[in-house]
Amino acid sequence: MSDWLHNLPLPWMTLVVFGAIYLVTTVICAIVIGLAAGERARAFKAVSPGMLPPLGILFALFIAFTASQVWNDTDRANAAVIREASALRAVLILAANFPGEPEAQMRRLIHLHIEEAAYQEWPKMARHRANLRIIPGPLAEATHLALTLTPGNRGQEIAQRGIATALENALDARRQRIVVSRSQVNVTKWSCLLVQAICMLIAIAMVHSDNRGAAAITMVLFASGVAVSVLLILAHDQPFTGTISVSPAPLLQVLPDSTPAN
Repeated sequence: MSDWLHNLPLPWMTLVVFGAIYLVTTVICAIVIGLAAGERARAFKAVSPGMLPPLGILFALFIAFTASQVWNDTDRANAAVIREASALRAVLILAANFPGEPEAQMRRLIHLHIEEAAYQEWPKMARHRANLRIIPGPLAEATHLALTLTPGNRGQEIAQRGIATALENALDARRQRIVVSRSQVNVTKWSCLLVQAICMLIAIAMVHSDNRGAAAITMVLFASGVAVSVLLILAHDQPFTGTISVSPAPLLQVLPDSTPAN
């Protein structure tokens, strides 16, 4: 699906999805009813209504298969952001064991990383342009700083190891969110789902080809279900894109605690 559709406000996305599906439904209904004459009418009526349940089950399986990927990607994205925020908060807490310049420097670097992630990386992830080859400078500097600290007691030794581990976790969580930001339902899955929906609509129109009212009502009901399913998947398809997306809020909640001291 095109990025412009994912970036639409939810009301406009709803309008586009429902409008497109209702339009296709209307075209299918008009074509089938228009062709239902003479021999073709008898052929259409010979289509067994018993084929509708299997087609509906197949469509439901396509929806479940596609939705499972979407929910999994969203869960992974949320988990990665929360893990990164938790790791950065742990760094700030442990950095208090090195008062003075080391703590202030560490807080400054965490502050810079959060701002860079929220205001630079997030727009790139929304456009699928975030790059794992670019190492975040502030976190790299923070790791170097943690390794060059000189512990003065046992507590500082433990804190130094904890800071290094937390920074490693933050880097890994960042890698995970960038990887997930590139995930989306591919064209093949969308095509299979939509083709199955079209087959179901054609079958409904054929079964009810001798009764336009029944055909219209049944097709509109099924089309509404298709539209709701497509809208739900589309709105969550890309975890970091669109109105309903994973936000940097967990990271920004750490930001006040990371503000450099004056």
